[in-house]
Amino acid sequence: MLRRKARRGQADGQHGVLDDPLDAAQERRVRAVLALGGVPQADLPDGVQQVRLRLLERVARGDEAPRDVSAWAAVVASNLAMDWHRAKRRQERIGERLASLRQPAHPSGEDTSLLSLAVAQGLDELPDAQRQVVVLRFYADLPVRGIAEELGIPEGTVKSRLHTAVRALRARLHEDEVV
Repeated sequence: MLRRKARRGQADGQHGVLDDPLDAAQERRVRAVLALGGVPQADLPDGVQQVRLRLLERVARGDEAPRDVSAWAAVVASNLAMDWHRAKRRQERIGERLASLRQPAHPSGEDTSLLSLAVAQGLDELPDAQRQVVVLRFYADLPVRGIAEELGIPEGTVKSRLHTAVRALRARLHEDEVV
């Protein structure tokens, strides 16, 4: 639809915000870079849209347009492919951790189930900011520095929130006599 409007705008002699920032050749190049980077076929349209979005955001910020849009788009596509792999690995690690939580380390699965339930309830009771850092640290396996960068807060704040949250979870588990 965006392309149709952009073409219609060009035919009417209007050039503006509806113009597609990537021509057909550039789009094919972006798709090729994403595909060669290992992004599944089903995710290629999203990747192309991400490249368009980043180019439009760059223009909206008032940054100078890249000298070679095609090369710039290929680099962005390559970075998106790496991001896709990182996210996939992160999801796999989370899946492995969750699977290990489901599999008891000892024959009595009742204790593990009780502990998992108590931790889940304890997480629900934490303030949003504390729950967020606990999930990012222990479930998404992000380092303190990475959490601070992602949330745009100082590392000390992340450490403080983690400390407070873990202390509250520990108290909850002792209170419920789970540990």
